[in-house]
Amino acid sequence: MRFAMASYGTRGDIEPSVAVGHELQRRGHEVRMAVPPDLVGFAHATGLDAIPYGIEVEPQLGAYRDGWTRWTRRFWRIQDLVALSRDALQGATRHWAEMNRALMTLAKDADLLSTGVGYEQPAANVAQHYGIPLAVLHTFPWRPNGRIVPTLPAPVVRSGMQAYDWLLWRLTKRVEDAQRCELGLPQAKGTAARRMAEYGALEIQAYDAVCFPGLAEEWNVSHPGRRPFVGTLTMELTAADDVEVMAWIDAGSAPICFGFGSIPMQSPADTVEMISAACAELGERALVCAGGTDLRETPRFGHVHVAGVVNYAAVFPKCRAVVHHGGSGTMAASLRAGVPTLALWTAGDQPLWGAQLENLEIGAARRFSTTTRATLVADLRRILTPDCAVHAREIAAQMTAPSQSIRHAADLIERRAAAVFEP
Repeated sequence: MRFAMASYGTRGDIEPSVAVGHELQRRGHEVRMAVPPDLVGFAHATGLDAIPYGIEVEPQLGAYRDGWTRWTRRFWRIQDLVALSRDALQGATRHWAEMNRALMTLAKDADLLSTGVGYEQPAANVAQHYGIPLAVLHTFPWRPNGRIVPTLPAPVVRSGMQAYDWLLWRLTKRVEDAQRCELGLPQAKGTAARRMAEYGALEIQAYDAVCFPGLAEEWNVSHPGRRPFVGTLTMELTAADDVEVMAWIDAGSAPICFGFGSIPMQSPADTVEMISAACAELGERALVCAGGTDLRETPRFGHVHVAGVVNYAAVFPKCRAVVHHGGSGTMAASLRAGVPTLALWTAGDQPLWGAQLENLEIGAARRFSTTTRATLVADLRRILTPDCAVHAREIAAQMTAPSQSIRHAADLIERRAAAVFEP
């Protein structure tokens, strides 16, 4: 069979599609990928063919971080929210037509088109144009539900998410209808989420049900069989610094690992100094790992090891605790490691993942822009407790192994493509 897989976002957003694509190709299928231009090399390195999709992601990340930081500091100002939404939508819709052309090329003669959350609307429209099944890989509960904010009543959360879906549809309606007109489709009459449900899209939940207690049961009632949970989709690739880092870990006590994802830090040197001071006060060693931040010019301290990119699946289980940005892939790695976790979040779904750490009693969360030496010491003391460690190990025992997650997702996509499909 032929599978077309389009995914837009950072490395963490792209890897689930690449992981499943790699497995489908291993099974003998033809797989064609579309990823951001600066991640085409990543797809190629895994043995997959890929074409550029949209614009490069890395140059946008600093502005994305700054926009979220400004808004979270003054979230009560409606004009700031409107400005942030306007800027985000301008960036999201500017390249819609270009991405449509890439999708048309990618999905021609395909048996199924899959997409991630980023730009799922144009992908859904192209699938409808070709009359082929659509699969969506969700790394977070993006569809309306009552479980992602455990401190609020479920009906309130569900209604808020439905309102967000409606607002997003209205704000993108002009550019989406232009695409649909070009594809010979009628204008959209409702939210993308509702239309994809009516189309019969397979919405794979690429995270573990244990992360959001009660969510699987809620959706089994409202959408039976349509939103299967498979676990996080990651290839757990090795990295150049792994050997050096593992040797440093083994040479002393288990450290606290710090990693901050693809979004670059504003002040790397100040951050490393803050980490050093906090860990010195607690008598802990610190491992600081680069993601989207260049750490080569940061200060060095005897109890702190600064590394490049590492394989979190290998490193996290050897640490006493993990501090990271709260991205879905990194969060899954720390949960599988069974160690307490502190999420210092910046943007997007990260604060909601952080809230789940507290709900599951395996960690804590704080906005990264408000973190100081004092708050970091307090938060680390809060999670470096026997009870938190016990709860973290209990959750780890319920997490799905990545190899099993990938096989399950590939099975679902194969079956969806092979079944008789009537759009």
